[in-house]
Amino acid sequence: MSARIVIVGAGLSGLACARALTARGVEAVVLEADDAVGGRVRTQRQDGFLIDRGFQVLLTAYPEAQAVFDYDALRLGAFAPGAWVRVGGQFQTIGDPFRRPSQAIPTLLADVGSLADKLKVLRLRQSVRVGTVDDLWRRPEMTTEAALRERYGFSERMIERFFRPFLGGVLLDASLGASSRAFEMYFRRFSKGDAALPAEGIQALPEQLAAALPDGTVRLGARVSGVTRGEVRVEGGDAIPARAVVVAADATGAGALLGQETPAWKGTVQIAWAADAAPVDAPVLLLDGEAGGPLNNVQVVSAVQPTYAPAGQALVTGSVLGTPSLGDDALDAAARTQLRGWFGDAVDGWRTLRVDRVPNALPDLPSLDPPERPPWVREGIYVTGDWRRNGSINGALTAGRHAAEAILADLGV
Repeated sequence: MSARIVIVGAGLSGLACARALTARGVEAVVLEADDAVGGRVRTQRQDGFLIDRGFQVLLTAYPEAQAVFDYDALRLGAFAPGAWVRVGGQFQTIGDPFRRPSQAIPTLLADVGSLADKLKVLRLRQSVRVGTVDDLWRRPEMTTEAALRERYGFSERMIERFFRPFLGGVLLDASLGASSRAFEMYFRRFSKGDAALPAEGIQALPEQLAAALPDGTVRLGARVSGVTRGEVRVEGGDAIPARAVVVAADATGAGALLGQETPAWKGTVQIAWAADAAPVDAPVLLLDGEAGGPLNNVQVVSAVQPTYAPAGQALVTGSVLGTPSLGDDALDAAARTQLRGWFGDAVDGWRTLRVDRVPNALPDLPSLDPPERPPWVREGIYVTGDWRRNGSINGALTAGRHAAEAILADLGV
């Protein structure tokens, strides 16, 4: 039997697994069906613009990301903390006065919730920052909406105008039915670091991981048709012997290879526009606080990371929660109507670059109990991915490392 560990899939989990194995001197081979690494973490280059596949950000406070990425080399550009919420025909500021003291008064005056709500946000911030993430995981699990109402006592107005669009965009769940543990974990990360974009697009994350692996570790264009103990079969090629196999495909692909039931997906649609002038110059997240739709959130991406647009142009993207049946042209027209109310007739001059439908943006994990599903499937076969832990960059990286640690323990390395 080969001494190699064969990993199926070069997304973040697969690459993190390979990183942990090769760091211990264990040979790993990563087979990727696509023509590039990254899985769902991809960036499209078009007309001088960098357009990520859906709205994705790196939360710099992720501990696993801090351990594996070289942030300086990524040349990160960061969003300002908080958001601007569109309510009553104008933008209202909800900021983080602890990190940006100048945002304290605008936040208190924002017509998004009551003064009591604003004070409760500060208490929420403190609550999720104390202790460890494991401490958060020990709290009783409920839906995000139930936690906002019952655990933290927010008003209907605060939930509808701020939390539903903000957390709905983070969790891709306007119903706020996702686990309270996910919401509290994300809020902790937002309070401790930045939401950032690499200078070369979000795909720079998996590319940096892959570049650090030994030469020849990643094989692109290698579509796996089956896995068994000690062997991986590649379409149009020979079977590859393996000491152990790690299935690091997405949930759907892993389920097909392993014959297992896997989670459903939460989807999104992103529309990207080129503008001659940025509608706002600040690097802020813009939220629809009135549920006017179809866009839940909008961002002038080039204000956050100037490398995303060529000189003299701005990149604006908008996100729709779910994947509506409305056609691309009709969805674009509806989004422009919404944004015309925000930014005026200048929107008519924007050029539509792409309408990207991403049906598999995040795994649908209503419960995070247990916090992570074990990687062992059967003797010699393991599985990893964000869907085994939680749908985040940190979840993907952590699950990949844990799969490697399980293999090393089983092999006595």
